[in-house]
Amino acid sequence: MTFYKIPNQGTRMFFYILKRLFQSLGVMVFVALICFLLFNYVGDPVDIMSGQESTKEMREALRERLGLNDPAPVQFFRFIGNAVRGNFGISYRLQRPVEVLIAERLPATLELVLISAVLALGLGIPAGLYTGLNRDSWFSRCILSASLAGVSLPTFVIGILLIYVFSVSLNWLPSYGRGEVVNLGWWSTGFLTPSGRRSIILPAITLCLYQMTLILRIVRSEMLEVLRTDFIKFAKARGLAKRVIYFGHALKNTLVPVITVTGLQVGSLIAFSIVTETVFQWPGMGFLFIQAVRFVDIPIMVAYLVLVALFFVIINLIVDLLYFVVDPRLRVKVAQPGEGR
Repeated sequence: MTFYKIPNQGTRMFFYILKRLFQSLGVMVFVALICFLLFNYVGDPVDIMSGQESTKEMREALRERLGLNDPAPVQFFRFIGNAVRGNFGISYRLQRPVEVLIAERLPATLELVLISAVLALGLGIPAGLYTGLNRDSWFSRCILSASLAGVSLPTFVIGILLIYVFSVSLNWLPSYGRGEVVNLGWWSTGFLTPSGRRSIILPAITLCLYQMTLILRIVRSEMLEVLRTDFIKFAKARGLAKRVIYFGHALKNTLVPVITVTGLQVGSLIAFSIVTETVFQWPGMGFLFIQAVRFVDIPIMVAYLVLVALFFVIINLIVDLLYFVVDPRLRVKVAQPGEGR
């Protein structure tokens, strides 16, 4: 009989992470291919960058300088190399390096996403647990009825309504802009000024409302499903305290789908902040992307797509690692079938 050495949990974790890293790398290469096609075949960069009075020789010299006469594989690998270094070229409209423009707008977007994610998770998960554990109470019905607004209304409608109520009618909060910011070296923040903190309230509520209601409903449905399982009934029959049953057993078994939805929604906060930043004139990457689309500024569009894809890949990788930590069944499945025979 042949015995195989069973890899320990650390080894299995290492190969699991390695597998996910290769998958993430494949996704980023695919996104880079799409962005390369967008950069090279959606309009001619030479036509956009050169003026109307440019001669044929000037246009040909510009094409040679940009490397557009090279074979497509050479251009693609050069594009990947530049993207890895953060070099996405010069903005057609602003005539500035794209990486500089992104670095200036990135803090505003990340701060908005951070506050929105904290609100969505901090309010959505407790509300979902409450409505799942007290589904027949009048307060749970009120929460579910109010959550319909967050699911049904478009983001721009919610933003306009909040502006009308809190900025126009009550004059409590500013309706646009980021307020006064403080530069901390390479990072600019509005958290350190009163106007900056007031300015982020309405955009953060607008951006988080849909994600919060979705997380609320997912947590509630998973909690209701787990509470109907046999092991919860047995735990109640044993006389365990409700706190132990609900938070020690039921909540633990709802974490995997909740982590999935939460990870995707946090990623979507970055991708869909475009609408919120446009409504509130928030000087972030989303607003910069909308302006780039309006003027067909391809380098900014490409950089934004690559950066959003990178955020999604990182978030999904973190979610996969949390699966491994939370769900013991996954740690068993990682081992090869037939181990230990």
